[in-house]
Amino acid sequence: MIRTVIVPNTQTVTFDIPKDYVGKELEVIAFTKNEGIEAKELPKKEVSFTAISLDTINFKFNREEANER
Repeated sequence: MIRTVIVPNTQTVTFDIPKDYVGKELEVIAFTKNEGIEAKELPKKEVSFTAISLDTINFKFNREEANER
């Protein structure tokens, strides 16, 4: 495989190929360096942590009970 970047001075471009490519089918693709690249603005995402809702109004935390083994 050969990959070459060129800046043509005219509308016609010629180039040499390696000897082992002679007689083989070649595919030549030409495009500008930034062709096809679109700058898309990503949509803003809203983050929500409301998947679980707990009622802790009557909850009393007892540290001694929590540390008992």
